[in-house]
Amino acid sequence: MAADFPSHRLLAWYQKHGRDLPWRQTKDPYAIWVSEIMCQQTRVDTVIGYYQRWMQAFPTLKALAEASEQEVLKCWEGLGYYRRARHLHQSAKWVVEDFDGVFPNDLSSILSLKGIGAYTSAAIGSIAFGIAKGVVDGNVLRVATRYLGIEDDIRKGATIHQIQTWMDSIIDPHRPGDFNQAMMELGATLCSPTKPTCEVCPLSSQCIAYATASTASIPYKSPAKKVPHYPIGVAVIKNDQGDVLIGRRRSDQMLGGLWEFPGGKQEASETAEETVKREILEELGLDIEVMRSMLNVPHAYSHFKVTLHVYECRLVSKAQEAVAHVHEELRWVPPHELDDYPFPKANKTIVEHLQQ
Repeated sequence: MAADFPSHRLLAWYQKHGRDLPWRQTKDPYAIWVSEIMCQQTRVDTVIGYYQRWMQAFPTLKALAEASEQEVLKCWEGLGYYRRARHLHQSAKWVVEDFDGVFPNDLSSILSLKGIGAYTSAAIGSIAFGIAKGVVDGNVLRVATRYLGIEDDIRKGATIHQIQTWMDSIIDPHRPGDFNQAMMELGATLCSPTKPTCEVCPLSSQCIAYATASTASIPYKSPAKKVPHYPIGVAVIKNDQGDVLIGRRRSDQMLGGLWEFPGGKQEASETAEETVKREILEELGLDIEVMRSMLNVPHAYSHFKVTLHVYECRLVSKAQEAVAHVHEELRWVPPHELDDYPFPKANKTIVEHLQQ
């Protein structure tokens, strides 16, 4: 099967129809690395603007290594999955320290960088250094299972391993970067999850799913687990000057390094207002009065959903001092200065509400 794969048709199609993306104009491994990390779990059209701003702010690996974590998180703000940004920052520092600032050019060293797995190392290795290692992401899984007629569950490791072995066997050794990008591009544009445009696909003449009218059932993906939902009580605590209290999350937490309005998960036995009073006493040691409901903010993460129930609050006693029991630090900030701080997307909605 590998010998029969029409690489020439795939590459000719890619050369003619591949999207003109900014990171495809360079062989700089740093730039390719940034683009691949940003494109994890994020649509390409969303990434483009973030990528351009990032490369303007941190044009080199050394510039990224020398930046502060707050600068890095602020530049990433809104892109989500913030651990990706922190891993980029930490790995840049490591490359400067252990590789003299030169991005490593072998797969094992690339894999040793934080936040890089088999797919990302193969993408960087093939595009930047011409290493003939096939990439397997969601788009490639779809193209490969349809082409080969594989009906097994793509959530299973055995299926992914089968596709990886096949990709490694068919990759063009002379143009591995273009080959990998062509396979991903095919999945992103023509070989879509629903209503693929098979009639113009360069692989359709040998595609089993197309020949057997099975593109609706291939690939097969077993149902995901039900996503839990958590109600969260959030306090916007104002002082007499109109400043609001925000806290920076610990680096070992989800969304580490980002700032937030304090609060926490609502217990089954309490109202949202009771949650806010309890959480602020536990987190900050403050006794507050809940004044009014400000807004509700629904938000989805990869494995759960939340709704932030946001309340305007004030201190019962002005003599109280907030204590950072669960945060790295706390600050009183005028609403017009909140834009200087990196916030998670849901908290950013609260910021925008306060600034209206």
